[in-house]
Amino acid sequence: MRLPCSVLFASAVFSAQGQAPVAKMPEPVRLTPLRTSPAATLSQDVGISSIKLSFNRPAVRGRVVWGDLVPFGQVWRTGANAATTITFSDPCKVAGKDVPAGTYALFAIPGPNRWTLILSRKAQQWGAYSYDAKDDLLRYEVSPESVPYEEWLDYHIRLTGEDSVRIEFSWETLRVGFPVVFDSKAIYWKHLEFKLATASHTDWVPWYQAADYCQKHDIHMDLASEWIDKSLKAGPSFWNQETKARILRWQGHGPESIAWLEKAIQTARALPPDKQPPKEWFSDKDRELATWKSGVKTS
Repeated sequence: MRLPCSVLFASAVFSAQGQAPVAKMPEPVRLTPLRTSPAATLSQDVGISSIKLSFNRPAVRGRVVWGDLVPFGQVWRTGANAATTITFSDPCKVAGKDVPAGTYALFAIPGPNRWTLILSRKAQQWGAYSYDAKDDLLRYEVSPESVPYEEWLDYHIRLTGEDSVRIEFSWETLRVGFPVVFDSKAIYWKHLEFKLATASHTDWVPWYQAADYCQKHDIHMDLASEWIDKSLKAGPSFWNQETKARILRWQGHGPESIAWLEKAIQTARALPPDKQPPKEWFSDKDRELATWKSGVKTS
């Protein structure tokens, strides 16, 4: 005998209501591992680029490190626990070799007098147990240096110029380092073009920033002149008026540059006190204006 649909529906509702609720299993309890080689991160900006290092810091603890705890001729993770990683936000040169933006594992093959450093495309791995040379992006040779005793492995990113750093790690009585160089001007220009492509013509700031960058670095002054005029059209400020003055001076338009610098100073003085630049700015500009008027070329 086939039951009516209404009876079947009522029976299903009754069964569902009559079931005991299923108890939710509690999350398993886990303690946070206490590692004897603590994790550390280190970062450094270079221009608008950045470098980030993530590593774990083992201690000597009375052991012989080089050639024993860390054997010569074998791949080492340049730290403890997970492989040390290094992240470059933009393309760069590592030890003179091209490296795309990205995150890489940093390995080393220590030797008594020469080391091989390795950047591996396989960044996330535990130790060097799954290291495979086919994942190498590049290898380069370095010479270790003798340094004062260091109980804990340590890394440093030392600025060596506006576009460059030297990355170093030291442990026990040895230090190893390598240079990293960014093409900061090309990277910034790409950033500048990308931003201006979507910048509003009613917003004075990005056009001023682009013109000011060109003026300060003495590049693309034709574009700087065009962009500063867009900025002034969008909204005058003492910032873009001063940059206009400097561009005109670079172009050899002395009287016009003086007039624009005077205008910048007047605009700044007309602002409410809490919106004005610091007093030092006015002192600097007044001295500069006097120099311009005297006809003495400033650097």
